[in-house]
Amino acid sequence: MKLCGHRGVAALAPENTHAGLRAAHALGLTWVEIDVQLSRDDEVVVIHDATVNRCTNGRGRVRELEWPELARLDAGGWFDAAFAGESIPRLADYLGLAHALSMSVNIELKVHSGDDPTRLSRRVSEVVAQQNLPPENLLFSSFEPACLAHLQQLPPTIARGLLVERLPHDWHTRLLQLGCVALHCNQRYLTERQTEAVKAAGFLLHCYTVNDVARMHTLAQWSVDMIFTDDPRGYQRRP
Repeated sequence: MKLCGHRGVAALAPENTHAGLRAAHALGLTWVEIDVQLSRDDEVVVIHDATVNRCTNGRGRVRELEWPELARLDAGGWFDAAFAGESIPRLADYLGLAHALSMSVNIELKVHSGDDPTRLSRRVSEVVAQQNLPPENLLFSSFEPACLAHLQQLPPTIARGLLVERLPHDWHTRLLQLGCVALHCNQRYLTERQTEAVKAAGFLLHCYTVNDVARMHTLAQWSVDMIFTDDPRGYQRRP
């Protein structure tokens, strides 16, 4: 079972930052998960929330701020004074660092109320195409089916995963329609029987967000392919 650092490694460094990516690399992880959305001027930025309020020293909605405004914000000091001055990354810069560190990235396309999934998908595809990274080192995911459907039609061809809280009754049909290779689900609602069904159908199964070491080992025993975790250290230390 692969371990993927959630938003970098959110327990150890400010989420969705270069510092988080470096922390994941230092722990020996090969995968990280990040969230992306658009600024007012169509820059693809790495941030989870609809606003910058929680994870920076600024205020306002991401989609209403332009990149130069976002770039000036402190995205690290809220977490710890040691990270003061850490900035919100652009996706292009984040992928450049990930490539330099030989890290793979799960890019979650974050669609908040009022956002345009088609516009987001197009811009993410453009940025990824400019980076010319190995396709096997990237994975797109989203709760928004419209993003996954649009990405299916856009170059470059990158594997995609459908994000859900609980497994819907028609999960198999949805995955086939969207051309997804993976199902990403909330681990707290997953059963062993559901795991067996998804795996038997030939899909990858990825679970979020797993911070309990005993649960990590249970999911590994169920043959879950990857888990997203804020802090992988306990699992790595356990024999």
